Amino acid sequence: MTSLTYAEARERSQLIDVRRYRVELDLTGGGDVFGSVTTIRFGCRAPGAASFAELCPARLRRAVLNGRDLDPATLTGNRLPLAGLLAVNELRVEADMPYSRTGAGLHRFTDPADGRTYLALHGGLDNAQRVFAAFDQPDLKAPFSLAVAAPGSWTVIGNGRSSQVGPELTGAEAVGPDLAGAGRWELAVTPPISSYLVTLVAGPYYSVSAEHGGIPFSLHARQSLAGRLERDAPEILAVTRACFDRYREIFTEPYPYDSYDQAFVPELEAGAMENPGCVTFRDDFLFPSAVTRAERQVRAVVIAHEMAHMWFGDLVTMRWWND
Repeated sequence: MTSLTYAEARERSQLIDVRRYRVELDLTGGGDVFGSVTTIRFGCRAPGAASFAELCPARLRRAVLNGRDLDPATLTGNRLPLAGLLAVNELRVEADMPYSRTGAGLHRFTDPADGRTYLALHGGLDNAQRVFAAFDQPDLKAPFSLAVAAPGSWTVIGNGRSSQVGPELTGAEAVGPDLAGAGRWELAVTPPISSYLVTLVAGPYYSVSAEHGGIPFSLHARQSLAGRLERDAPEILAVTRACFDRYREIFTEPYPYDSYDQAFVPELEAGAMENPGCVTFRDDFLFPSAVTRAERQVRAVVIAHEMAHMWFGDLVTMRWWND
């Protein structure tokens, strides 16, 4: 995998204007790979120029730029060359992507307590390309919409409000032919966000739902931690409501997303991640037994910190990692 340099990122941001992402994921297959179809609409400020998108697939099945098939063999490492760009372009990429066991990308975890499987996407710093094709740098923001095929009994959430809409994927023939017993979810289109902030949490999660200020609030954890979530939910929601009210007082800009999910997920790389509208936390924050007041304060500080990121880091985002 070739790391993107600052000079390359600056050059690409001067050339490319990303308009929209459509990502379709099939999570109904085996435990090694999942299906990923990405459609990117983007502009080019110098028609005829060349650039590249990033992708780290197990297998690149097909790539089509402006109706023209690209040779999958041109994928070099994680870079897919895009030559002869038009003023307005459409790139469609169909691939099998590997599940992660290290927390980078779409992490897959099987709970030893009951054998249930849980997924959580961690895209930072440059791991979104392990899930979908992208111009994977923080200043090339765009609206994202996701469609997900998964077992019908699962919970599926992400950056935009999630709706279970049917048993089949439409308009995504390459995602997978056999969806028997599967459900289909559509996640609402987001405001423009960076690729590293896209998330997906999917599995038979246990949920506690509430509402505050007209915004749906939900908490999620694996089934084996349902008792801990029920025990701690009143305190976690009280802190969340207090932070939400305080930020509405001090920020002119209203809360910029359509919902606020907090998912306590297994084996997250960091303590927490500020994904817009869907914050993920290490599920160690659902304490197994009585803890000190100081430990509860640390959890409250992390909740407050991640909500502040909805404005600083998500709505307003650094151009580069040293910004």
